[in-house]
Amino acid sequence: MIARVIEKILRERAQQYPVITVTGPRQSGKTTLCRYVFKDKQYVNLEAPDIRRFAIEDPRGFLAYYGTNVILDEIQRVPELLSYIQTIVDENQEPGQFILTGSSHFGISHSISQSLAGRTAIVTLLPFSYEEIEHVASSGIDTLLYTGYYPRIYDRKLNPTQALRDYVATYVERDLRQMAAVKDLYIFEKFLRLCAGRVGQILNMQSLANDVGVSHTTIRAWISILEASYIVFLLQPWYKNVSKRLVKSPKLYFYDVGLASYLLGIENEKQMQRDPLRGSLFENMVIAEIIKYRYNRDKRGNVYFYRDSKGTEIDVLYEQGSQVFPIEIKAGATVVDEFFKNITEFSRYFRCKQSAIIYGGDRVQTRTIGKVVPFKNISALLKSIDEQ
Repeated sequence: MIARVIEKILRERAQQYPVITVTGPRQSGKTTLCRYVFKDKQYVNLEAPDIRRFAIEDPRGFLAYYGTNVILDEIQRVPELLSYIQTIVDENQEPGQFILTGSSHFGISHSISQSLAGRTAIVTLLPFSYEEIEHVASSGIDTLLYTGYYPRIYDRKLNPTQALRDYVATYVERDLRQMAAVKDLYIFEKFLRLCAGRVGQILNMQSLANDVGVSHTTIRAWISILEASYIVFLLQPWYKNVSKRLVKSPKLYFYDVGLASYLLGIENEKQMQRDPLRGSLFENMVIAEIIKYRYNRDKRGNVYFYRDSKGTEIDVLYEQGSQVFPIEIKAGATVVDEFFKNITEFSRYFRCKQSAIIYGGDRVQTRTIGKVVPFKNISALLKSIDEQ
């Protein structure tokens, strides 16, 4: 098994809380990680129809049969169990009794807020980060953009196009269409592909609704479902006035860049080299890595983008306390002066202790305005920011 950075956090939380809930997209490695870390616990898969029926029809008997030293996989399939687990852990506060996993944050978070608030630690596991697979993955940017980071592709050395086609058919279309109550598969597929085509852009729901052929309200609901299922995330704009961040339009990104590439019809590295959205996909990959870095260390939020009325735009503002660190993302492999234009402009109005360019080259440089680092050095860069 490829080691996961978040393993340390998972072990720590299991010593502090009676229930640990591991969420994340399907096929992100939740089951593999939990069974590896908690080898002494019995594993129960609630996807199995007979086991699920037992849990639904006789929850008390189910929990009595399996006990408290157990991993309950895909808990969103039987959310009723959470109320019964609550009564058990209220009587016995011993840490690490139940390990729960789930693929739908939307359903789990609602159920937990009702039943397990204050009783469970929530750990989010996303697909591999580059620091986790650096020793087994190609360092080529185009290969990474095409392949993505789902563990199954690396563990079984699968063809990315075939694996992602199966992923979309098995999980995205089946699960998400069911959640969204979409009858027309073609319309939902069109929606997914149009989302991929808008990677790195300001999300205009009315424009997306017009292109898909559905209402603005429907698009809003579908985007929420994609967020809840860890398919996409929305990067919010940064303002000194915090309240403004909640009312301005966000940017749209995919948690896995390989999935976005597949939805765009890219089937190999050569196509990636020529694709007009390569720069946007590279930006997506970098920002997803920053999000993974924070989740893997049990940190939340504090990542934004910046755009002002004059057209100055910063791809990422990494907020650390009262400090903000501007990060620009450039897919090119050659450093040119143009890379520093927006950071220079931003620094005229906001004081920054450090700034950086993350680019598609392979050499680290130190400039007066900040650092220039290759994609593979993201973790080291963020660690240096966090330690300031």
